[in-house]
Amino acid sequence: MLVKWLLAAVHLLAFGFALAAVLARGRALRRLRADDARSFRDVFVVDNIWGLSAALLLITGAFRAFGGIEKGSYYYLHQPLFHLKILAFILIVAIEVVPMFALIKWRIAFKNQMPIDTSRSRRFARISHAEAALMVIIVIAATGMARGDLIS
Repeated sequence: MLVKWLLAAVHLLAFGFALAAVLARGRALRRLRADDARSFRDVFVVDNIWGLSAALLLITGAFRAFGGIEKGSYYYLHQPLFHLKILAFILIVAIEVVPMFALIKWRIAFKNQMPIDTSRSRRFARISHAEAALMVIIVIAATGMARGDLIS
């Protein structure tokens, strides 16, 4: 019982951190200035928090759904709202690929004090906000699943 509670708490806290971080990353990317090292650091810090919290969401979510801790994989695999959550997660991962690799390149260039092409920063900010919207969909689907009486 305690393990279920702790996993659920960590999972929910990770959502809070992930949502805050992805929104902050979008804001930081909109404010990014190629001549301002601090603005790059701001982007990198919140991007780190976003990445760590997303990994924590994936790990705790998979363990809760398929680790024999919660309702069991049969329940989740036959729950339409779970399918919606997974679809939204897959969409987040799919649209995150380009910004993720670009930010890795930016980090390397920043560390080596090389010029960084920030022309796509506004596009990455929009992607961050789209990811936040998808996270809201995940939370809405999760609350429907927690109720258990909406769709089964």
